[in-house]
Amino acid sequence: MRKHYLSLLLPCVLLAACEEWDPVGTLVYPEPEPRTEVRIDVNTTIAGLKQLYLDAGGKAVEINTHLCIGGQVISSDRSGNIYRDLYIQDETGAICVKVGKSSLYSDFQPGQWVYIDCCGLKVGAYGGMPQLGIEDESADGYDTAYIDAQYLIDTHIFRGRVAEVPEPARPTAAALSKALSDGGFKNDLWGRLVTLEGMTYGAATSYSTDSYKRIFAILYIDDSSENRVFLSDRTYGVTTWAMTKAKLLENLDAGKFEGVKTQGGRPVEGELLQALRDNATPVTMSQYFSYGNVPVQIRTSGYSKFADAEIDPEVLGNPDSSQADGVPVDVTGILTIYNGAAQFTLLDLDGVQKRQ
Repeated sequence: MRKHYLSLLLPCVLLAACEEWDPVGTLVYPEPEPRTEVRIDVNTTIAGLKQLYLDAGGKAVEINTHLCIGGQVISSDRSGNIYRDLYIQDETGAICVKVGKSSLYSDFQPGQWVYIDCCGLKVGAYGGMPQLGIEDESADGYDTAYIDAQYLIDTHIFRGRVAEVPEPARPTAAALSKALSDGGFKNDLWGRLVTLEGMTYGAATSYSTDSYKRIFAILYIDDSSENRVFLSDRTYGVTTWAMTKAKLLENLDAGKFEGVKTQGGRPVEGELLQALRDNATPVTMSQYFSYGNVPVQIRTSGYSKFADAEIDPEVLGNPDSSQADGVPVDVTGILTIYNGAAQFTLLDLDGVQKRQ
């Protein structure tokens, strides 16, 4: 019997030895099935959808019929500067769709047609910017919330064919000024892919006590609103588009924020300074530019891949100057409105082109 067992065992040992030492074969897998391009019947425009909000007296509206819009994707979150939002536009305007997922660029490519069945969704605003989402059941009471759930995404948002990205609109400073007067729902510029030509760094603002504005950022020491620190009255030597946590700590170590005070008027030193270090997080920043006489905030997330990228010194000009003296730039990205001010979101740094 022992010989019988050994005779069975020997082929197993040899087989194991062959599997261990023989080269591993490369399997050829079939190409994945292409995604089916879905096309649903579009029965209203983005402008028509936004008109519902205006017809309701500027209040969020839940849509109870199968209103369907179609538009092309003009945003990408690949660089991390847009988070959980998708911007689409048609010939009548644009809107922010609160999809609520990250890495949207892998599912929604720039230029791709997207069709949305708006039944059960809600059109509203955040700071005056048109948005499409679902009912916000949180205590915050926003007009809309993220769609989030995959089932809701799959039953409301449908991917169509991929086409060329639409050419950016090129509004004049006068057109942008008019868009600000019109507001987010009455002008088709908001949410669009645009190029603003000849922007200069720094801006004179009518709604601020600062004589000449270059940056705006908030540092959070803890959860108390009294302990927020507003960076807006000078540049503090910050020359990057935003600040990662590491860059914030580097700037703190360099003493760039010496003398700042909290919203409650306390100097940020001693225990407060240590708490700011201990609780350091990436800092989203607005860099102010002028488009003619219109201030535009180029807003960059501290989580973006280019947060710590330096703004070209030739573009910055003299940080102590009270007028634009840097080299102009053309910028391409998403134009939005927030509380009556123009904001601008870069998709990546290719969207900033210095004029020679």
